[in-house]
Amino acid sequence: MKILVTGCSGFLGVPTVERLLAHGERDLRCFLRPGSKRDRLEAVLRRYPDAKVERFVGSLGSPQSAAEAVEGCDVVYHLAAALSGAPADMFLNTVVTTRHLLDAVRAQKKPPKIVHCSSFGVYGVAQLPRGAMVDESTPFEPHPERRDPYSQAKLRQEALVWEYARQYAIPTVVLRPGVIYGPGGGAFSTRVGLNLFGLFLHLGGKNLLPITYVDNCAEAIAVAGRSPAAEGQAFNVVDDDLVTASRWLELYRKRVKRIPTVRIPYAGLTVMSELVARYHKYSKGQLPAVFTRYKSATTWGGNRFDNTKLKSLGWRPIVSTEDGLSRAFEDLKARTALAS
Repeated sequence: MKILVTGCSGFLGVPTVERLLAHGERDLRCFLRPGSKRDRLEAVLRRYPDAKVERFVGSLGSPQSAAEAVEGCDVVYHLAAALSGAPADMFLNTVVTTRHLLDAVRAQKKPPKIVHCSSFGVYGVAQLPRGAMVDESTPFEPHPERRDPYSQAKLRQEALVWEYARQYAIPTVVLRPGVIYGPGGGAFSTRVGLNLFGLFLHLGGKNLLPITYVDNCAEAIAVAGRSPAAEGQAFNVVDDDLVTASRWLELYRKRVKRIPTVRIPYAGLTVMSELVARYHKYSKGQLPAVFTRYKSATTWGGNRFDNTKLKSLGWRPIVSTEDGLSRAFEDLKARTALAS
């Protein structure tokens, strides 16, 4: 079985390639953007000398490149997406590129299965009560225009994947990770808070973080992609033993470095959000609407998270939360020391 992996040189892509190889897959085509860093990927591939791995260099921005990459493949693991940038660039590098890939898939005589990596950002949680459970039945975001560009792009991307799945009978599996963390990842999710002008605003309080260690997320993608029972379904990806935003900040300050912090409780945040939104309107956009009540409710409202459905496929975390946090903060400490 021939497998195509997009985004395979990225933070999540490299561990996903490794988990596919660990599960016995031996015929891979790795889609690489020109100029992408491949050191981590090549280190993984050297551990599996018996595997047949093709390095395909191209751009999903090109329909021709996408068609050539898909040719002859049985399964496509689609991890590529823009993580930051201007809204137009994020839409181009997430939604338009996905359409090119899906057009290439449907053009095949027998369309390959799509295993798509989506995001918790597709859920509409702003109107849920505090403490509500977020599972796969939680509705999609009804007001994407009120959300950040990343969430808007990921919502449109997943909707497009399901649209093609229905219209062209493409076998499809969707994974929705929460906050992916680990060595090489970021120090703080916005669910913990925001760093503004050298001061960290701790906004998450005692909210649970929907974290998943990067290797556990990769394992989930591999397990779901290989499971016939997963086809046509979506799965949340979060680890067991979740920590709170306060605990994450405490560990960072203890294991990495002390940072000046101000905690803003949720009640105070809602008031601040309203004031910022009003001044944004009054100043005609001179002050960015970093906070709105809708964004605040979405990010810091506080929810619980369920991984029961994913576990029904046989997935289990391969790295405990305790070990994952230790590895992540040791890496952050080393990178912080290197940068100073």
